[in-house]
Amino acid sequence: MGVAQSQNISVAETPGRDDALRESVRRTLAVGAKGLAALSASVEGELGEAIERATRLVEEARGRVIVTGMGKSGHIGRKLAATLASTGTPALFLHAAEASHGDLGMVTPDDVLLAISWSGETAELGDVVHYARRFAVPLLAITSNADSTLGRAADIALVLPRVEEACPNGLAPTTSTLMQLAIGDALAVALLERRGFSASDFRVFHPGGKLGARLLKVADLMHQGPEMPLVRVGTPMSDVLIEITGKRFGCCGVVDGAGRLAGIVTDGDLRRHMGGELLALPVEDVMTHAPLVVRPADLASAALGLMNRRPVTVVFAVAEDAPVGILHIHDILRAGVL
Repeated sequence: MGVAQSQNISVAETPGRDDALRESVRRTLAVGAKGLAALSASVEGELGEAIERATRLVEEARGRVIVTGMGKSGHIGRKLAATLASTGTPALFLHAAEASHGDLGMVTPDDVLLAISWSGETAELGDVVHYARRFAVPLLAITSNADSTLGRAADIALVLPRVEEACPNGLAPTTSTLMQLAIGDALAVALLERRGFSASDFRVFHPGGKLGARLLKVADLMHQGPEMPLVRVGTPMSDVLIEITGKRFGCCGVVDGAGRLAGIVTDGDLRRHMGGELLALPVEDVMTHAPLVVRPADLASAALGLMNRRPVTVVFAVAEDAPVGILHIHDILRAGVL
């Protein structure tokens, strides 16, 4: 068996600027922008009226939005269903071809069907349209052809303006799918705003990843009850040190007779009052008055920004001026909030 010989693999030099390629990219973006501009202008007319009616229909529906389509329009539909579902409008994607083989059982009379087809003549949508008409399921359409089979069958047709595709052959769906995506997002955002869907609601459907971390609240991370280092006004510093040592936050909150947070003792306070009389002093002679606080409903990211600006590493969360939790900067960072 021969010994494999090493080969010198030459790395090709970085080619020079390709102006033709860049021009192609600019041309594609320009055609797409032209399509979006035409779409935006259409909202002033019949398209805007159709969107208003479609939004009200979906709002009043007791079921879900069933989005369907084929090919590139189907891919756009799958994304639209995901966007709707994540922003407070229950939705799912129904593959138009699979619908004819049993998946129509997903659709109920309480649902709204939303079919996407640029031409409006997608053969695979035939059974979906027939099912909607037979069982009186409201049918919305996103198409460029109001006189197409789909356009005529729909209860409400969102008719998009016809524009050129960015594909030089005029064949590959490019500008058309961009417009379908844009009108779908516009519908989802309109529903989101009308439902009053908040960042807190958003987090319910996005608990994982960076997005979920950004939406965490102080209440989700703070330590409560016996974990909080607390003493009352008048407590001697000898007992305060025991409380600080027994907990793991390097500080101690001080409450008044009504249970309100009156101050905080930190390592900085201890250094400033270091001396033979420290242990005999009452806590109010050492503590920092009017400490920095947050609210349980505050976003953890906002609390992190506040702690970075001061700077401090620990804050108490208060409700009606009473401490209800304590939050360390490490709690926030461990949760992935940056």
